[in-house]
Amino acid sequence: MPFTVAIDGPAAAGKGTISRAIAAHFGFAHLDTGLLYRAVGACVMDGADPIEAAQSLQPDALEDGRLRTAEVAQAASRVAVIPEVRAALLDFQRDFARRPGGAVLDGRDICTVIYPQAEAQLFVTASAEVRAERRWKELSAKGGGRTLEQVLEDVRVRDARDSERDTAPMKPAAGARVIDTSDMTIDEAVTAAVSHVEACRSARQL
Repeated sequence: MPFTVAIDGPAAAGKGTISRAIAAHFGFAHLDTGLLYRAVGACVMDGADPIEAAQSLQPDALEDGRLRTAEVAQAASRVAVIPEVRAALLDFQRDFARRPGGAVLDGRDICTVIYPQAEAQLFVTASAEVRAERRWKELSAKGGGRTLEQVLEDVRVRDARDSERDTAPMKPAAGARVIDTSDMTIDEAVTAAVSHVEACRSARQL
């Protein structure tokens, strides 16, 4: 029987780490839906029209080595406000959500728009300062030259764009469990998330 875990939250809050851990723990398939928008953003950076890029997106585009860069992240946030882009990627995400054996999807609007009927819903967040420091360390380890202050500004700009857009703004769903990872270790955050999913599975089996 399909079982869907939907996880939303801002950049660098830890939702990707938590999503992969949940998928591994339960043996579910995992989709980082942000990669879809990053792939479209990368195509736009190469000169493509965003709507055409979304409509013709191929799975191998998700393997582009640029997708984790700050520049592509900002491009992804810009194309994500375009309703036609979101519509083009909608069916792919919904089909993935109901795949046999269980699925975990993480993004910005999984619980609120993509699959609000998901059996387990989470909103993973952290303060902008904590998230900026995490992202800055990640970029620095890859040789990035941005300062912590610049990364913090990027985080704040993206948060505003994601939460204030007219189409599918980022916000916690009414029934989602909110996990603030600002003062949590990775293990603590994963444990809290896994416990919530376990409770949702048990409730469904009653």
